[in-house]
Amino acid sequence: MSEESRNFIEREIDKDLEEGRYKEVVTRFPPEPNGYLHIGHAKSILLNYGLAKEYGGTFHMRFDDTNPAKEDIEFVESIKSDIQWLGADWGDHLYFASNYFDKMYEQAVELIKKGLAYVSDLSADDIKSTRGTLTEPGVNDPNRDRPVEENLRLFEEMKEGKYEDGALVLRAKIDMASPNINMRDPILYRVAHLSHHNTGDKWCIYPMYDFAHPSEDAIEGITHSICTLEFEDHRPLYDWVVENCDYGSKPRQIEFAKMYLTNVVTGKRYIKKLVSDGIVDGWDDPRLVSIAGLKRRGYTPESIQKFVELCGVSKSNSSVDYAMLEYCIREDLKVTRPRAFAVLRPVKLIIDNYPEGQSEELVVTNNTENPELGERTVTFSRELYIEAEDFMIEPPKKYFRLYPGNEVRLMNAYFVTCTSYETDAEGNVTEIHCTYDPATKGGDSPDGRKVKGTIHWVDASTAKKVTVRLYENIVDEELGVYNEDGSLNLNPNSLEVLEDAYVEPDLAEAEAFDSYQFVRNGFFTVDYKDSKPGAPVFNRIVSLKSSFKLK
Repeated sequence: MSEESRNFIEREIDKDLEEGRYKEVVTRFPPEPNGYLHIGHAKSILLNYGLAKEYGGTFHMRFDDTNPAKEDIEFVESIKSDIQWLGADWGDHLYFASNYFDKMYEQAVELIKKGLAYVSDLSADDIKSTRGTLTEPGVNDPNRDRPVEENLRLFEEMKEGKYEDGALVLRAKIDMASPNINMRDPILYRVAHLSHHNTGDKWCIYPMYDFAHPSEDAIEGITHSICTLEFEDHRPLYDWVVENCDYGSKPRQIEFAKMYLTNVVTGKRYIKKLVSDGIVDGWDDPRLVSIAGLKRRGYTPESIQKFVELCGVSKSNSSVDYAMLEYCIREDLKVTRPRAFAVLRPVKLIIDNYPEGQSEELVVTNNTENPELGERTVTFSRELYIEAEDFMIEPPKKYFRLYPGNEVRLMNAYFVTCTSYETDAEGNVTEIHCTYDPATKGGDSPDGRKVKGTIHWVDASTAKKVTVRLYENIVDEELGVYNEDGSLNLNPNSLEVLEDAYVEPDLAEAEAFDSYQFVRNGFFTVDYKDSKPGAPVFNRIVSLKSSFKLK
């Protein structure tokens, strides 16, 4: 691989290995289990796993579970499932930050002994007000020069539960005049009388992220801490912790730009509200870009891997059009999934000159782009269902589908000509009557005549009724994701449920996550949550066409 084709992280790792800074590459993905992962996390997962794999190193999966107020075992299990589904294999390297709480406490004690940490009784508001600004230095904490022995005693008493939440904190003693506000005596530990999903009630003090995170990396021997750009200003503190805690191992932090998608909701706070308000039916609702939601929608790991690859790795923040993600799933599915006939909004078509009681089998190709998917047989008889939109009483110009007097091709079957139709009291078409040309079997005319319209169908005598769900963006793309007050600008038409769709009979036995290309309607998958044996619910993954083009 040429130097030009390698991203900046690979070039830095190459340099580290050449200079002997590290003997092997060890990376990690360290999510906080306070919600489900979303498409943005996929980039970090696949980047960290891919780097470890590329260099023959080791990939760690670690939960940064230092804030029990927001964490839950449900999120732990969902994150594990999502990462495995994406194909990132951590092997025996599954870790929890909470497993290192004893070690972190010991290191905090050592910092106190070195005169590098002290216990403060300032309130959170006072600490914030004395930190200073970008142009003004902070003010020293009155507790900054407490004697070491007093700090040790107070910190021990914090651990023993003698103080209420917020009463005391442990702060690092660094530099209140530092131009980097993160270095102005940051908080290392706080009191929090909370039960933890992994350690139970053992602890009533918990480490802050900026102390715990570098400690975890150093304890595990991580060589390259690959993180997003918002942590760049935290790097000096990360290095300070590693150097002053004498861990021996010194990971190197390298930052890259996050992946932002246009017109999607990724913020956990917003998604939690959508879930709690019942607007979506869970973190895995197919309208969300959580990894669980994308999986339920019918996206494949391969499509997300391709999407992340196309987005690339850079130091500059930028937004990616959601249409690129749809492009990736179309490109994957169009050559890997069989096609099938499905009529979503049916109207009956009767072929008056086709013999009553007769039925025949037609052989059709499962996927014209992939012959390996083989062929199947479909039945054809006198009564069929076609899409309601494929018939109009008074069509506009350049409408080539079915209307009175017009001839069209029934896909893979015969030419038919509309002779009449019937309507109900409201004027809705209930039946369409046609005649067929027996000489056009297979969809071709021996006399060479051409028809401009081809429509799909299902045999009314064998088709099975199913539920189909059509999804659109959860937010209104034209008006933008957010309203002026910060609330979400929701799309009231983000979900349409069709209870009376018809599919080929074999599809009634489809199982969870089976997916198909419904001819002319898009790609669909069987919902794992709401389907029942013999009664699948199909989610539309993506429509067939898009204006998006890969540059």
